Amino acid sequence: MGNSALRQLASLEDISFDDIEGSLVAIDAHNWLYRYLTTTVKWTRDEVYTTDDGTEVANLVGVVQGLPKFFEHDLTPVFVFDGQVTDLKSDEIESRREQREKLEDQLEDAREAGDAVEVARLDAHTQRLTPVIQETTRELLEYLDVPIVEAPFEGEAQAAHMARTGAVDYAGTEDYDALLLGAPKTLRQLTSKGDPELMDFDATLEEHDITWEQLVDIAILCGTDFNEGISGVGPKTALKGVKEHGDLFGVLEERDEDIPNVDTIRAMFLNPEVTDDYEFNTEMNPDIDAAREYVTEEWKVHADEVERGFERIEESITQTGLDQWS
Repeated sequence: MGNSALRQLASLEDISFDDIEGSLVAIDAHNWLYRYLTTTVKWTRDEVYTTDDGTEVANLVGVVQGLPKFFEHDLTPVFVFDGQVTDLKSDEIESRREQREKLEDQLEDAREAGDAVEVARLDAHTQRLTPVIQETTRELLEYLDVPIVEAPFEGEAQAAHMARTGAVDYAGTEDYDALLLGAPKTLRQLTSKGDPELMDFDATLEEHDITWEQLVDIAILCGTDFNEGISGVGPKTALKGVKEHGDLFGVLEERDEDIPNVDTIRAMFLNPEVTDDYEFNTEMNPDIDAAREYVTEEWKVHADEVERGFERIEESITQTGLDQWS
């Protein structure tokens, strides 16, 4: 199921930035960064973000272009980075690696054929968060004094936990799994133009008259990042089955099906590995000059690609007069 199928059940509504002004948002850093990374690669010449030794840091362009959206709307982002990979997730990562290798072969063919449009499309889809991208993103955020939290495992699970415990007002991710992880309120489309979309956990349960456990069971029956779903079972069929039989075990018994590691998968959503051992400061004081030098001088990103982003950050500080920018 992973994501798009869950949209059929989720309670979603467009929300104005005015309604969430002044909020703290725990951002699933890898999800947010990957979207800006792929967009930058697709629409920007690679020489703009490639060093003389061939190191690509398109992430720096993406971060500078993406952060102003928060500041201009008086939102404080707290970027939550992934920690260790769970054993079950390793299978999904291996599958993605194999898919990326196939796309890389297609990319090479497109380059040989001189198909610039196809090259741009495939180049964007073969991006990965390299150690350099991970490191430079953190360093740039530190220059800009943006809060960072390191998750023990899944960043999205940690962000959802922070929202559930009241450390932040919202989780921020494009991934619908935040709903399965119990994030009370999730902001989506923070990487898109226009206003965000609000995903409401309690409203979703109430609309379908189900429990959190049943919501997770429905997702597992359809398929998640940790398991294949049952063939022929979509969200509506899974919802009907879980409500009729009480949980996924009743559905599996009735269908004479089995899902390996099902108890572990359930626990990864209902009781994920998270931590309360973190702290962050929202009284941000960004060193924009140092950040600009880091991006353009140390990493040789073309200044004209990031200057407007830095200007927007500076303008937002002046215009909003936020207390946290003191």
